[in-house]
Amino acid sequence: MQRINKNVILAVLTAASCLFLLFQLYYYRYYISVKHSPAFPKLKESLSAPENTQLGVIKNFLSLVSSHNLPVYLIDPVVLGFIQNDLDQLRRLPDNIVSECKYFCKHRDVTTFALLEKLWGRKGNLFRSAEKMGFQWQRYDGKDPRLEGMDDLSGTQIPLHYVFKIAAHAIHLVVFYERSGNYLWHGPLRLKHKMDKNFLPFRKLPIGQNAGAYDRPELLMITADGLKMQIPKDTSRVLKEISRSRFLECRYKEARLFFQMYPDDVSLEGIEFRKKAKSLLQLAASTLSTLGVTFWLSSGTCLGWYRQCNIIPYSKDVDLGIFIQDYKPEIIPAFQKAGLPLKHKFGKMEDSLELSFFGDGDVKLDIFFFYEEDDHMWNGGTQAKSGKKFKYLFPKFTLCWTEFAELKVRVPCETLDYLEANYGKNWDVPLKVWDWKNSPPNVQPNGMWPVDEWDDVIQMY
Repeated sequence: MQRINKNVILAVLTAASCLFLLFQLYYYRYYISVKHSPAFPKLKESLSAPENTQLGVIKNFLSLVSSHNLPVYLIDPVVLGFIQNDLDQLRRLPDNIVSECKYFCKHRDVTTFALLEKLWGRKGNLFRSAEKMGFQWQRYDGKDPRLEGMDDLSGTQIPLHYVFKIAAHAIHLVVFYERSGNYLWHGPLRLKHKMDKNFLPFRKLPIGQNAGAYDRPELLMITADGLKMQIPKDTSRVLKEISRSRFLECRYKEARLFFQMYPDDVSLEGIEFRKKAKSLLQLAASTLSTLGVTFWLSSGTCLGWYRQCNIIPYSKDVDLGIFIQDYKPEIIPAFQKAGLPLKHKFGKMEDSLELSFFGDGDVKLDIFFFYEEDDHMWNGGTQAKSGKKFKYLFPKFTLCWTEFAELKVRVPCETLDYLEANYGKNWDVPLKVWDWKNSPPNVQPNGMWPVDEWDDVIQMY
């Protein structure tokens, strides 16, 4: 009997030991899975796999903004580039599908999202929630350009960028503002202290090193890497916009100084000309934009924007530039349909093309087509009565956005170089007498049109 009791006790102890071992194994497996879950932000810095850290931080950020009803959207060009190739598939994925980590596990330091400022509201409690989730965060402010003008240089500060960071990965949130030209604008991100360089890899930011301007995007909800988020519906257009988004503000401070030396023309004639020129510029911009033709402010119109933030009242025309490769045969009929008949057409596609249209009254629209050589660019001019050709040389330039006459329009980014080529070092001194054949310092003779070509290259109406 005693031997039987010992066997029973031994069996019970063995069973208990096995149960305890199973419990320990279950607990250890559960603890490890929770510890490494993206929903366990306090232990984020202990994650060993960089791709899991990145995906987890993004998941936490999307959870944070969702809980505070902030409709952010992805604007990271690298991730959007990957998503673009699989967009049709992503649209078809049900919400509960969790794919392999394909888009957000590329060992990157920053992922960029965007938010429209008017949807921000008062979200002070968002930052308290972010801190509870383990985020460090920074806000970067700047001047509100919408309040600046000739009469008032406002120093009002507005939030331009936010950075939320856990471990080695940062979320860059770009704040977009609506501008009067019916476009979206974001300001530049400027680091406040040297220590910010350790917090944010500024050089790696795809957006924010300069101010930028964008069209308003239509958004699409997708599920990628198991994360539900909004992206721009036309990703290819937005990717092009990002690479060409740099924005230059009008130089109001310098314009005020200019008008202190040279009082503005406030005569009825000057006011009326500016009104007509502004209307003509808006019509031309609308017509060319509808055709998908890239253009920029050139010659006197560009000078007026840069020097005095306004149209020069004695210029008598509106000047635009277009790269010759962007020329479309539809330009002339489109302007004629818009009520701007052709005044003259000089040159041809291969050489010195120039168009001029009648505007309202004595205001005309001149369009100069630019040709690119190895080390410079140029546009041509033609003297109708003699057939002489002229060439105007410019250093190579790129295009930026600005706001002018309540429009989002392009100007040469290297504006000063562009203007000095065309007007010389004294471009900031008003000059009312101007001879287009002799006054510009960048003009040079370019031969003559053969007489047998005059009917084609010198057309006047």
